[in-house]
Amino acid sequence: MDTKVAGASGAGKLEHLAKLVHRFADPEVAIAPGGHVRTIAAGHYTVAGLSRHVRLGEFVAHRSRTGIHLGEVVRVEPDIIYVCPIEPGEPIGIGDVVIRKGAFRVAPDDSWCGRTINALCDPIDNKGPLLNGPLKRPISSTAPPSMTRQRVETGFRTGVRAIDIFSPLCLGQRLGIFAGSGVGKSTLLSMMARADAFDKVVIALVGERGREVREFIEDTLGDNMAKSIAVVATSDESPMLRKMAPLVGITIAEHFRDKGENVLFIADSVTRFAHAIREVAVAAGEPPIARGYPASVFTELPRLLERSGPGPEGTGTITAIISILVDGDNHNDPIADSARGILDGHIVLERSLAEEGRYPPINPLSSISRLARKAWTGDQEKLVSRLKSLIHRFEETRDLRLIGGYRAGSDPDLDMAIKQVPIIYETLKQTPSDNPSADAYGDLASALRAGMAGGGNARQKG
Repeated sequence: MDTKVAGASGAGKLEHLAKLVHRFADPEVAIAPGGHVRTIAAGHYTVAGLSRHVRLGEFVAHRSRTGIHLGEVVRVEPDIIYVCPIEPGEPIGIGDVVIRKGAFRVAPDDSWCGRTINALCDPIDNKGPLLNGPLKRPISSTAPPSMTRQRVETGFRTGVRAIDIFSPLCLGQRLGIFAGSGVGKSTLLSMMARADAFDKVVIALVGERGREVREFIEDTLGDNMAKSIAVVATSDESPMLRKMAPLVGITIAEHFRDKGENVLFIADSVTRFAHAIREVAVAAGEPPIARGYPASVFTELPRLLERSGPGPEGTGTITAIISILVDGDNHNDPIADSARGILDGHIVLERSLAEEGRYPPINPLSSISRLARKAWTGDQEKLVSRLKSLIHRFEETRDLRLIGGYRAGSDPDLDMAIKQVPIIYETLKQTPSDNPSADAYGDLASALRAGMAGGGNARQKG
């Protein structure tokens, strides 16, 4: 510890601390008089002397024996404020000096492409420091006004056949991928990140396993990392960092959108973002209202998700692909239910399909894209409707056929489903090592023709 600071007066400590946090401070926020740490609890600490000078959601900085540390104001009372520390294991002592920092802001720059950063916008890829752009943006901003936004009109190919056929997407759409743990959400996201329809890709990895970060970036993204930025907050980091990661990611995406570019924003997963908000809110004393989730979770979710989508006229779009971890495979848990009502479509991954070896394990009957009609042609829409009808007949008669209760020739539509649906399922199989499909309908047509021709030849030989 600095002995000069230790022996200085209270006013001297504040002056010295103000200089130390100058590089963090928001130039638009005058540094307020300082306070001091009064009490310390497991998930937060309280500060006296700043109640009149800070606002909810602002950041403060305090000096401990190991240096400068940041925290977010999560509750304000007349005499004290409650602060959640940003860094895990931060050493906090009674009487530590605390000053106001203001809103947390980032200054994205084009040179950030190809980089991996943490939720505080510090590089973690050993490629040197980041260059800051000319404009600082608060990470907690609002979505563009609804009547100024462009309309969503243009479809694009993801390269994943099951999605491009049954749930096609448009630029500026917000899609959720719903699945239980270990079913393949992250794998599917990595396949969709390779879509060539985007100028930039921003990926927020929230609560991920530390060992998977390099695999995702180096193996899965590969050459596409050159146009990508990854914001990482692993599962062992503090709830504040896990809460900040998708906010930082969407702020970076807004930077490129405002330049007129089409951006893909991937968040894996929003459920862990909600868990982080819950940890912070409960530590601040907010009561839970729905299966352990406090009300602030259901306020923050739409604020994050609404910031994606089409930008104002003259700007680009942010296409958001969000993963939602359904607890216990319950697709009606509070987070899944809330997100489903905000998003423009949902892809449902079924554990039973994964157990059969069908990857990606997408259920085409449960998956919906609310903007599919803008991506389909008239003929494609009719074709998909027919394919879904065949799949439905095939699945609803599965038990009947397994016990030998169906006789071929009794139902022409079911006979066709029995012949074609297995071919459809086989065609929809893809792995990350496969090349993205350039023409999903062409691939399906070729497979059906080959399958039916093979069946016809077999019958002739018989």
